[in-house]
Amino acid sequence: MNSIRKKLLLALIGAMSLVLLVGAWATYGAAREEANSIFDYHLEQIALAVRDQEFNGRTGALASDERLEIVLRIWDRNGLTIYYSRPHGELPDVARLGFSTERTASGAWRIYAVQHRGQTIAVAQPMKVRARIAAAAALRTLIPFVVLLPLAALLIWFVVGRELRPLTGLAGSVARRTPDALDPIGEAGVPDEALPLVRALNDLLTRLQTALKTQRDFIADAAHELRTPLTALQLQAQLIERAEDNQTRQAALADLRAGLERTTHVVSQLLTLARNEPGAAHPAPGDVNLADLCRQSVIDHATLAAARNIDLGLADCASDATVSGQAAALRTLLDNLVANAVRYTPPGGRVDVACGRDDDTAWLTVQDNGPGIPLDERERVFDRFYRRPGQTASGSGLGLSIVQAIARQHGARVALADAPGGGLLVRVDFPSAETAGGH
Repeated sequence: MNSIRKKLLLALIGAMSLVLLVGAWATYGAAREEANSIFDYHLEQIALAVRDQEFNGRTGALASDERLEIVLRIWDRNGLTIYYSRPHGELPDVARLGFSTERTASGAWRIYAVQHRGQTIAVAQPMKVRARIAAAAALRTLIPFVVLLPLAALLIWFVVGRELRPLTGLAGSVARRTPDALDPIGEAGVPDEALPLVRALNDLLTRLQTALKTQRDFIADAAHELRTPLTALQLQAQLIERAEDNQTRQAALADLRAGLERTTHVVSQLLTLARNEPGAAHPAPGDVNLADLCRQSVIDHATLAAARNIDLGLADCASDATVSGQAAALRTLLDNLVANAVRYTPPGGRVDVACGRDDDTAWLTVQDNGPGIPLDERERVFDRFYRRPGQTASGSGLGLSIVQAIARQHGARVALADAPGGGLLVRVDFPSAETAGGH
């Protein structure tokens, strides 16, 4: 049972019932004690009322009345009974002065005895009679409790329902929202206890609105980026159809092939970015050696670097630079960094790849001596499809966005800095495999 209403009702009604039961038990006990005190007072008053009376032993009329539940007995100074209101009854022969409880074969008796002018006057009442009358009187005091319990339960139900009504209204307001209604929920009239929930929902709605806007922008940008090469491909296909000689046709085919490669690259980058978005399914992480990744990436890009007359090589690579993550994703991250460095470094330049470990942090760097990135653009280059004004190298504008997405997926941080001697230095700091496993 997860209903707050039911839990509150059960808790409050249970607590109220317990309080009423304890109160009823205390009232019942107090009422019985009060009734016994009144009975004792009556015994004392009867004894004091008859102390100046003259008794000559004529008790026959009284003794035959079975309705008499209070017994009067008087002894003279010699211990002889001179008056007994129930001659055939059983009453202790010895009475202690004051109040006492004595037991006989017929049951317990409550007795009050007093001496006056050499006579001992005792007034007695059976305890079972006192108990019956006291219990009846005490039970009558419980009637208000029996009536109050359902009334209290009804009042609690009404109050709880009224106080929880704003939550019901809030739930209805959220349920009635359409996918396009992402404006914040109003806080007016919301109980203080529900404000943290409302504010958390508003924060979620804001982030969802931002995510949807980002998604729409991404789709629009992707459509734009794909439309340009597809249009070019269509034009190149038309040129091939109209080619009048083999040389023109071969040139158009070469342009068509290059356009297909660019389009394929854009689609591949889009798929890679989608696979590394938050919420996407990822394989289980494992230990990945950064030195092995660096060596393989340098080998794979050696042909491209040689074609552009770029000196691509490994700098210091620590063999113990190990991180916890997905090897394929980390390979994509490093390949994008190396490909960018080779693409934007002018012919005759140099690109160095390195990795290492500092305490609990593993890192890798890609450094070039190209034009670098101005400080005021280093945040924007991580945006999707962003290209720096005036750059001549071809690209999809998705490389650093993919690097950033994969880094966040692995709890890593990407930093851009000026390389010693000019150029760009990209550094990615990872938590080491031991640290990541501890978390």
